[in-house]
Amino acid sequence: MRLEPGLVVQDALLNAFVTFFVTIDPPGLMGIFLALTTGMTSKQRRQTALRGTLIGIIILLGFMLVGGIILETLGISMSAFRIAGGLLLFYIAFEMVFEMRAERKEEAAEKIISHSELQSMAVFPLAIPLIAGPGAISAAILLADDFSWPTDRLALMGVLIAVGIIVYLALLLADRVSRFISETVQIIMTRLLGIILAALSVQFVIDGVLALWP
Repeated sequence: MRLEPGLVVQDALLNAFVTFFVTIDPPGLMGIFLALTTGMTSKQRRQTALRGTLIGIIILLGFMLVGGIILETLGISMSAFRIAGGLLLFYIAFEMVFEMRAERKEEAAEKIISHSELQSMAVFPLAIPLIAGPGAISAAILLADDFSWPTDRLALMGVLIAVGIIVYLALLLADRVSRFISETVQIIMTRLLGIILAALSVQFVIDGVLALWP
C-alpha cells in the first residue's frame, strides 16, 4: 500500500526491513560465503565480504532511485511490475519453504567459482546475484514506489543500508556462527522467513491488481 507523502509509519519500515532481509537472506549467505572463500586468509575474507556487500547494496540503491524511471522509459506501469515482482518474490518464498533456494545458490556458486578469478569473486557471484539478486532488485523498485516522498525514500535507503550492515557482519562471523547453529535450526529459520516473504509477496500482487482494477 502506497504511503501518503511524508508519512512513514513504523509498520511500513518494518515490512521493508523484513522484505530486504528475507530476499537477501544473510543467514543463507553465510554457508555459501564460507564455501566460496575456502583457502582464503582472514584478511582476504574481510576484504571480499566488505567489497561484495558494498557493491551489492550500491546496486540495490541504484535500482531504488532510478528503477521507476527505467520502467517508465520501457512503458511498463508500476502496477504491472508490482504484480510481476510479487509473483517473483512468491517463487523465491516457495523455494525457501521447500528448501530449494539454498541448493540452487550453492550449485550456481560452485559453477561460477570454477570459471572466475579469485579477485572478482566479491563482484560475481557475491554482490551479483547472491546479494543483489532478482528478488532483492524487485523489492527495491517496488518499495521505492511506496516510499515516494524524498524524506520517506531516505528512510527506506537507511533500512537497506542497515540490512547491508547485517549482511557484512554475518559474512564476517560466518565461520564462528556456523559452529553454533545446527542445520535443523537453519532449515526452520529459512522456512519461517519463506512464509513471511510469501505473505508480503501476495500483498504486492493484491496492491497491483487493485491499482489496475480498483
